[in-house]
Amino acid sequence: MEAILEATTRDTLGKNEARRTRRDGRVPGVLYGGDKTGGTPISVEPRPLLKILHSEAGQNTLIALKLAGAGDTRVLIKDFQIDPITHQVLHADFYRVAMDKVLQVTIPVVVKGEAPGVKQQAGVLEFIRREIVVECLPADIPEHVEVDVSNLMLHQGIRVREIPTGAKWKAVSDPDMMIVHVIMPKAEEVAAPAAEGAVAAAATATTPAEPEVIKKGKKEEAEGEKKEEKKDEKKK
Repeated sequence: MEAILEATTRDTLGKNEARRTRRDGRVPGVLYGGDKTGGTPISVEPRPLLKILHSEAGQNTLIALKLAGAGDTRVLIKDFQIDPITHQVLHADFYRVAMDKVLQVTIPVVVKGEAPGVKQQAGVLEFIRREIVVECLPADIPEHVEVDVSNLMLHQGIRVREIPTGAKWKAVSDPDMMIVHVIMPKAEEVAAPAAEGAVAAAATATTPAEPEVIKKGKKEEAEGEKKEEKKDEKKK
């Protein structure tokens, strides 16, 4: 996927310049790479940049950056900052990429299918790693990597080396790194219902039933009546 983003150069770097750029309704940024020894200060429109960041490819979106006076160049987003309150982009760094050179990018992992170890054996599917690093050309960056769990039974998992390599990319993360596996539920989760039942039973056992109180009261009344009869007999 490729997106288009228009940019203009800024005069200088620095916090004051960045604040002025934001006041003008644009996002300050820096363009790295190419034949430049340092970064080139630029600014971009916030709306198309947010659209790119919120897309499925997100930060891995290949961008055709249209820089005024310098033509088009292919870039990727190197880093960005978002205001935690307003959710506006405060800053963005871009770096030039050569379309004929492979690069390494971090790609999200997506689970596909339903594990029989969960459905049939009451296990729990645990996601260990949600991202892996892959190597590919800039034009072939995948939006995500699918991991099929439809054959996973209890105590089975999928490691990086077991992920099918794509036609245009290959995984370069540690081959033994576990991505996802099916495990037994934690002991405290299983014991919780039984513990609740035991507490309820204990509460029932320690609370006397109402009929017992009533019977006790009747017994005391009967004993009182017998004492009164004995007193009457003595008086006679």
